[in-house]
Amino acid sequence: MRMRQPTTATLEDQRMPVRAKLAATWTSFMFLYAYVDILNFFTPGVVEDILNGKVFKFDLSQTFSTTALILVAVPILMVVLSMTLPARVNRIANLIVASLYVPVTAFNVVGASWLYFYGLGVVLELLLLALVMRFAWTWPRTAPSTTVHARPQA
Repeated sequence: MRMRQPTTATLEDQRMPVRAKLAATWTSFMFLYAYVDILNFFTPGVVEDILNGKVFKFDLSQTFSTTALILVAVPILMVVLSMTLPARVNRIANLIVASLYVPVTAFNVVGASWLYFYGLGVVLELLLLALVMRFAWTWPRTAPSTTVHARPQA
């Protein structure tokens, strides 16, 4: 029987494109965003409030649901946009959207009865938004071409 020797070769660590980093970070953000809301249903009194037409201090209405959908749809769309927009527009869009979601995310801790739960969710979401801003801000640039074009002679 042949024994396998442990390898000492270094693992290949390929450079990940910024677009993939951004899409992965927005995807992670969306999972947290959704699961904090889903797990909140297990907080005592939440389901009863919803059945009585209230979420936090807001009345359930078409306006509330549409606003909630927009708040969730924008980061979802950022996954696709991060992979498809041209680099310059992509960078700007990620910086703007992530910075706008910082106060939106921080608002979720206001009035929270389960501070550890919401605090952890908000901290993790803010870390992911910070990563989005860092990846977008430090987007690698290409060096200008140093090739000199020959002039046509007359």
